[in-house]
Amino acid sequence: MKQILLAYALVSLIIIAIMSVMSYGAGAGYVYLLWHGVQIQTNVWVVLFLIVVVSLFLQMSWLMLKRSIHREKRQLEQVLNFSHLHPYEQLGVIWILDGEEEQQAFVQQVFDQSGLLKQVVYARLKYQQNQYAEALVDLERSPASAFELAEIQRIEIYLAQNDAQQALTHLEFLNGHALSPWLDQVNLAYTQRMSELWGIYAVQFPWQYLHSTQFGQLNTAMKNDWLVQILGQFEQANLEEIELLQQRYIELAEHIATLSFDTRKLWLKVLSRLSEMGQQHQNLALQMLDEQFDQDVFYLWFQHQLLKQVPDYDALEQKINQFESKYPGMPVFSFAKWHIYIATGRMDEAKALLSLYPKNILMNYLRIKATFNGNEELIQQLNLVFEKDANFIQFKI
Repeated sequence: MKQILLAYALVSLIIIAIMSVMSYGAGAGYVYLLWHGVQIQTNVWVVLFLIVVVSLFLQMSWLMLKRSIHREKRQLEQVLNFSHLHPYEQLGVIWILDGEEEQQAFVQQVFDQSGLLKQVVYARLKYQQNQYAEALVDLERSPASAFELAEIQRIEIYLAQNDAQQALTHLEFLNGHALSPWLDQVNLAYTQRMSELWGIYAVQFPWQYLHSTQFGQLNTAMKNDWLVQILGQFEQANLEEIELLQQRYIELAEHIATLSFDTRKLWLKVLSRLSEMGQQHQNLALQMLDEQFDQDVFYLWFQHQLLKQVPDYDALEQKINQFESKYPGMPVFSFAKWHIYIATGRMDEAKALLSLYPKNILMNYLRIKATFNGNEELIQQLNLVFEKDANFIQFKI
């Protein structure tokens, strides 16, 4: 259709040029039509313009009618052989069946004529067969116009090779690169793919991700997965990585309230492992408890208060009473008060609490702990048992 419009535009320009020359000194001409009593008087220019418009209209109508007939015929036609399909239909079948590997030769044949995508598609097929070195060679031969597509493929290869440094280098470079104009129509798909690659990198290399300057690339689910990996690998981190993690939270602190509750909860668990971030831990915990009650958040806040060098038991008990009036019937408040009563020598009140909530796991923990009579070795072993099913919460009290 585009070719037809261009052809008519070219013919129109030629006609205009010829008519301009012929009209020079002779005027625009005169046309008189008389048919069934209807008279039309005009000039040659108008007649030629109407002829071109009517011709274009008839040709476009015929083209659309022919396409419609062909489409209906294709829908009614019984397909007996895969090779009888149009190449784009064959590619569609392979895409739906996820059969690129099985039909690799056919896919390569289809894209052999594509100067833009040939090398990128070849690299993609070799990547799927774990031929990473050969895939990278093909990508080096890809045209500059396909730069973004080639870079995405390179990143996938480096991630598959567990090459954290190369993957991060290319991710950051591509993230700061202006998208080619011809990809504007698929900008959303491109952005989503980049976000997915950042998420894969963050989960695969949680500590190396801290060296990135592009933290905003992760969606909520990816942020949570990354923080879970940080918690799971926390003991493997070195001092530099711990400092980067602390700096990351400090940069994030003013926007922390915009994160989901689950993401903030994971950050709170991370902060509980960072002794230098005690004030930030307390601020975040109180902010979350003011929004809604969560037993894990309360426990982390309470444990942090008890582990201070000189706990203020009176202020702590008063705060717990405030929480209890706002969120009544929570067993964890009895758990917290038991520790305060023991620390302040109110043994009878502490003993009375042990009879409450017989099926609550934290109160069961206290009932077992109370029988150890302060034996630190047994208490540490009990804490380890509870930590295994505590979802990254460390028992320190």
